[in-house]
Amino acid sequence: MDVLEKSPGVMVDKDGNISLKGKQGVTIMIDNKPTYLTATQLASYLKSLPASAIDQLEIMTNPSAKYDAAGNSGIINIKTKKNKTKGFNGSLTLTHTQGVYPKPSGSINTNYRNGKFNVFLNAGYTRWEGFQNLDINRNYLNVSDKKVNSIFTQHTTMKFTNPEFNVKFGVDYYLTNKTTVGFVVSGFQNKESNLSTSNIFLKDAQNFVDSIVYSTGNTKGKWQNGSFNLNLRHQFDSTGRELTADVDYIRYNSGSDQHFQNTTYNSDGSFRDASVLTGNLPSTIDIYSFKTDYSHPLKKDLKLEAGLKTSYVSTDNKANYFNVIDNASLVDTGKTNHFLYRENINAAYVNLNKQYKKWGIQAGLRLENTNYSGHQLGNSYTVKNNDSVFQKSYLNVFPTIYISYQANEKNQFAINYGRRIDRPSYEDLNPFLFFLDQYTYQAGNPYMQPQYSDNVELSHTYKSFLTTTLNYGNTKNYFTETFEQQDHATIVRHGNIGRRENAGVAVSAQIKITKWWTSMVYANASYNKYSGVLYGETLNASTTTYLGSLNNQFRFGKGWSAELSGWYRSKGLDGQIIVEPMGAASAAISKQLFNEKANLKLGLRDIFYTQQTRGHINFQQTEATFRNSRDSRQLSLSFTYRFGKPIKGPQPRRNTGGANDESNRVKTGGNN
Repeated sequence: MDVLEKSPGVMVDKDGNISLKGKQGVTIMIDNKPTYLTATQLASYLKSLPASAIDQLEIMTNPSAKYDAAGNSGIINIKTKKNKTKGFNGSLTLTHTQGVYPKPSGSINTNYRNGKFNVFLNAGYTRWEGFQNLDINRNYLNVSDKKVNSIFTQHTTMKFTNPEFNVKFGVDYYLTNKTTVGFVVSGFQNKESNLSTSNIFLKDAQNFVDSIVYSTGNTKGKWQNGSFNLNLRHQFDSTGRELTADVDYIRYNSGSDQHFQNTTYNSDGSFRDASVLTGNLPSTIDIYSFKTDYSHPLKKDLKLEAGLKTSYVSTDNKANYFNVIDNASLVDTGKTNHFLYRENINAAYVNLNKQYKKWGIQAGLRLENTNYSGHQLGNSYTVKNNDSVFQKSYLNVFPTIYISYQANEKNQFAINYGRRIDRPSYEDLNPFLFFLDQYTYQAGNPYMQPQYSDNVELSHTYKSFLTTTLNYGNTKNYFTETFEQQDHATIVRHGNIGRRENAGVAVSAQIKITKWWTSMVYANASYNKYSGVLYGETLNASTTTYLGSLNNQFRFGKGWSAELSGWYRSKGLDGQIIVEPMGAASAAISKQLFNEKANLKLGLRDIFYTQQTRGHINFQQTEATFRNSRDSRQLSLSFTYRFGKPIKGPQPRRNTGGANDESNRVKTGGNN
């Protein structure tokens, strides 16, 4: 997590959502494989992954046609170090992180290579405990004169426990020096419990209390998944002619049991009424994928790449809600539902690369055919079954082009263009109501459309240490969180709001100040403009956001090293929400032990406890402000031990699967 947060242009928010150069919608991969995790789970996983295991980060703001077209702001591919040792080797990492609550974690990575076989096993466990404090104030306005007619205030405290376990086992078999086959089996299990209490005050326009609601919630969820990957790599000759293939199957199972109790009192504290709502929400997602890529060098420094991919996704979601009256559970027909979704995507691409003296040119074209259908079965408890069916097929072409020019030894210029798509997550298409409390709901939107982005970027690199980029993006059918008011309840759902334009300039530099002090500086100014119509109201808003980060690395003698870093982001805008400025500072010190086979590191994140989210939103007849704080100030002690002896020479590369886009659209549990 430290490495990712310190990467140029990368921001990680309070929920673990990752943005790149001021734009969300980043596709995250680990070794070209889907992460199988949501934003919050990915954040938790990265906290337990030692930085020593990472080889490099591939940050692609405009990926080539070889990659899935998903991710309007690009792809971040976290490449871990490949095994280069014979025999048995690996690493063990133990970490204890302490905020207000403890967060212990551990991981082990092992590898055994002998002759034609390579066997590896990776496993990790994290128990993340934390809290969240949320304060909301809503002013409800008259339609005619926009004056306040009532006031809503809410203070919510949440305490969660989130134990996570993941394991990956694989085998590579080297049939010949040119052909490798292998398989990877992996699994993940997440059990979470979340206890919440809310004090809600409903007031009149003069700020006098009309009623008081005391709400408690208890949610227990379980997410587990299993995946299987079969892969092949064949090198035809030494020129780089190569064929790879991947077959993937992934299955997710989840369940959520909810219990909410609301007690309403009069302004004098006397009892008015009470209600109890319970819910059970099971879900199953199956993903099938096949992908193959072929690379063929041609004459005169020309290279051809081509590939095919097909995927099929099936989801089955149920929501069973019950009102508990006199200890009897009665079905809540307004919330109970059943939703099925099917999706098939077929893709083909071709890439051509050409190097001519100081010029480099790459052009690519990706074709994606999408077919999907949804079936809302409603429920069997109403006279009208609310049964509805929708389906759609569409074909898209995604061109990419890259041109580079090496002017001289000091200056290099590049320009690129690409078209991207973002499809809604499967959960966001699910029309169910997800009960948060009596006055706040989450809901899906089966009629969401994909968003399309056209991105252009111009860059200049000076002496390989100073890089300046200019970028522009135009997104149509842009979707984000939207807020709708119904009486005193707010419904939060993702939806298409119209158009987003983004323009920015970024400067990054790696400066070696002294022999032992290296500083990495990044600055970005990003302009975002949103326009469209939402719930009958015109949306026309824009803002310029400034982001700066500084990462200082100190290398002392005798195995000692340290770092001091920080970042700051000015006021920003995301759709309807205006987020106030925020930032954080971190520091760490580490020592190499046992002839550099081990490392001990002590770190402190969010030193001044400034990574708190504040903002406001005006929508329909509502003005709202919010403040959200979490267990972000954390002291961690980490110990890593590595075993095994390195050998020289290149090793066969492991193939890593092709269900990237499909897995990244799965929203799983986790709340840190």
